[in-house]
Amino acid sequence: MRTLDGRYQLEQRIGVGGMSEVWRAHDRVLDRPVAVKLISPGPEGLHDTVDRIRTEARSAARLVHPNVASVHDFGTSSTLPGRRSPYIVMELAEGETLAAHLRAGPLDWRISVRVCAEVAAALSAAHASGIVHRDVKPANVMLTPVGVKVLDFGIATAAGAADPMPDGVVLGTPAYLAPEQLDGTPATPAADMYALGVLLYYCLTSRLPYRANTAAELLTERRSRPPEPLPEIDGLPPEVSELCRSCLADDPAERPTSLVAALLLAEAVDARVYVPMMIPTPRKPTATSPWTERAAAEATEALSVVDGI
Repeated sequence: MRTLDGRYQLEQRIGVGGMSEVWRAHDRVLDRPVAVKLISPGPEGLHDTVDRIRTEARSAARLVHPNVASVHDFGTSSTLPGRRSPYIVMELAEGETLAAHLRAGPLDWRISVRVCAEVAAALSAAHASGIVHRDVKPANVMLTPVGVKVLDFGIATAAGAADPMPDGVVLGTPAYLAPEQLDGTPATPAADMYALGVLLYYCLTSRLPYRANTAAELLTERRSRPPEPLPEIDGLPPEVSELCRSCLADDPAERPTSLVAALLLAEAVDARVYVPMMIPTPRKPTATSPWTERAAAEATEALSVVDGI
């Protein structure tokens, strides 16, 4: 079996994409299973590719959240003589992708909303750190025994960063790209929210909000007419339908934030999600005694407590 840098032993290929493949691997140093994403050199040149992916991996590695598959390591491996390709080592999320689960048809609306609440919570943590995922879709959502894990943050980028792809080429999955991305505008958190709207619509209906059979038809349909509204779903709270509609707005400014979406969706199904509370709240200082301030900051120690004292 192939081993990267004497540490990551590739065991089984578990996914193939247009520019990469993902392997189940064993970390021989820490004795644990991991996922390794091998990335093909990009069109902008080998050194630019390695530097860009290293920068993106470093940003993603700082993202710690229960619904995010963590990034552990980055490296390069020899492919052809004189050429080294980048790879990213990530947490191995065990379970079934949402894409595989949806092949059997739409989910119960309560499950759909809960899944999307956890995806929105993961995005809120990323957006609070200035990171945009760029490829939110069912194949990048893993359903595990402990909840949702959003995959592939290893190729996320800084909000508003220029796309390194050549003119006329957009990185992402066509059905989940926001209108502004199709026009070549750099991805922002609002682009992720458009993808979340498509994801929620697909979970609830088992189809996309556009009628098309090919990527070309899809792009034509999207430029010529608005997304189809959600059909009537028995029991679905109206605020969830409205959230889905607003996520699919053409104007990025009209889409909700990931924080708002996570909280609204979680409340609709009485679920608990973890979201960053990064907004400073002004508070009036209250008078406290010097002893109270010292007591709040003192180190822990053992005390002898006597009755009556």
